[in-house]
Amino acid sequence: MLLVARIGRAHGLRGEVTVQVHTDSPDERFVPGAELATDPAEVGPLLVRGVRVHQGRYLLAFEGVTDRTGAEALRGTRLLAEELDEDEDEGWYEEELLGLAVVDTTGTVLGEVSGLHTRQVQDLLEVRLVGGGTVLVPFVEELVPEVDEEQGRVVVDPPAGLLELGE
Repeated sequence: MLLVARIGRAHGLRGEVTVQVHTDSPDERFVPGAELATDPAEVGPLLVRGVRVHQGRYLLAFEGVTDRTGAEALRGTRLLAEELDEDEDEGWYEEELLGLAVVDTTGTVLGEVSGLHTRQVQDLLEVRLVGGGTVLVPFVEELVPEVDEEQGRVVVDPPAGLLELGE
């Protein structure tokens, strides 16, 4: 099962929730009638009742969740689904990256991955620097040319001054 979203806060009074999307196929994943497994498992499965995008953020409504209290109870739940096709697995999920060493192109250790911020335009890799502080690195091939899970590292090629922003 793949992580496709994480439920955020309740939106409004009718049981809608915001979701942090972790899939490249939200229009295929989030459709009325879709059944999503959950983590923790005892919360679900959840059946999608409604979907809409509000100010660039997906809002989902689920069968049986009709008020704000029910929606708030879902906060933090991870939504899981079967893989759609081989293209779905091309990206990285936060849990795959957390704790990986971050090195520059010469192999110097800069820190470790402490988060992945999923955005509409581009994702941001959160790096906890060796000397303290954190920095957000745009997760694009030009700046993050390699992710090597086997070696436990992420290679970054940051532009001048980017790492100093985190100090």
